[in-house]
Formats: sequence, structure tokens, C-alpha cells
Amino acid sequence: MSALVRVQNFVVSSDGYGSGEGQSLERPFGHANPMDLMSWAGATASWPNRTEPGGSRGLDDYFTRDFSHNIGAEIMGRNKFGPVRGPWKNLDWQGWWGDVPPFHTPVFVLTHHPRPPFTLADTTFHFVDASPAEALALAVEAADGRDVRIGGGVQTVREFLDADLIDTMHVAVAPIELGRGERLWDSPDDLLDRFHRDVVPSPSGVTHLLYWRR
Repeated sequence: MSALVRVQNFVVSSDGYGSGEGQSLERPFGHANPMDLMSWAGATASWPNRTEPGGSRGLDDYFTRDFSHNIGAEIMGRNKFGPVRGPWKNLDWQGWWGDVPPFHTPVFVLTHHPRPPFTLADTTFHFVDASPAEALALAVEAADGRDVRIGGGVQTVREFLDADLIDTMHVAVAPIELGRGERLWDSPDDLLDRFHRDVVPSPSGVTHLLYWRR
């Protein structure tokens, strides 16, 4: 099987927003509470930031485990990497994730203001001023036969959807409304002209939407 371009464990509110308004260093998701969106994953046994034994098994845990399965590279937008806009005023900022980022692969950050790459643990961040197709070519080469994950944020996922470069997509719809912010879609039906879809409700309250190319 050839490598896939995947969106995996991307979370939106019931009204279609993947992040809130007003991102800052202290609030990566803007006015949205990230645990309102991500509590289903944080409750699972496979949540990578879990510090104590336990956690749920079952459907949600399956998706949490699958997040890194066969991923060889990630592409993300600059606003997922950090809150800084415009030219880099310094190079001290190295992302939200501390010394051991959760990616464990090369990461390609889309930006109009490239900076030198750097490595934290087993993750190297590359900063590229590139179109979706150009960035994907770099990521496919780095992935060495494994899949490429389009990690977000919303604008980046939409750019790759608009360029028709995504093969499969898993979106978890959280049972909250945000009202404003960055919106992935007006309706999850918007993609049905290009994708098949399965709808899988979870006991946690989220609904998992699985899309794959027609």
C-alpha cells in the first residue's frame, strides 16, 4: 500500500471550530478551553502525557493509539507551532511542547518567515515557505515510505483539503459550541462530494468522523 496523507485526531466543536479566538502564549486555543475539546483523548490509557496508571480503553483509546501509527512526518501551520506572528524577533521560542515534543518525526512548519531547523529529542522542526504540494513533497521524502500527517491548525487542514491532497481524515467532534474562532467547516457534510464518511459516536460524548477518498 502506498503512503497516505492523513489528518488524525483533529478535534472541532459541534459548530465546526477547531480553535477559539485570540491565541496567545498562555492560551494556545484562544478563548477555547483545550480540555473541553481534548478531554476524550486525555482520559484514555494511551494519552501520551499520562503520568499515572489507568485511563479508558475502547473506542477513544483506539484513536489515541492510532495517532502515531505509521507516521513518518508531520506538516503543521505556524500558528500550531506557536503564537508569534510576522518575522521572528528571536529564535528562542521552540514550540509549546517542551524538551520532548509528541511528534517523534520530522515536522515541516509552514511559514512565510523561514528560520534554521532545530532538533528536540527525536523531533526536528523545519521551517518552509512553500505551497501545500511543495511542503508535501518534502514531507513524503522525509517520511521514507510511511504516512504524512497534516497536523493543523484549521487553516493548514483547509489548505490541504482545497489542494485535494488529503487521503483520509479523522475528526473528533466535541459536544461543545465555541461560536467564534477558526472554522473547519460549516457542516461535516461539506466534504461528501469528495469523501466517503463513517459516523461513530463514542460513550465519552464525542463523535468520530472518518473520511476517505471516493
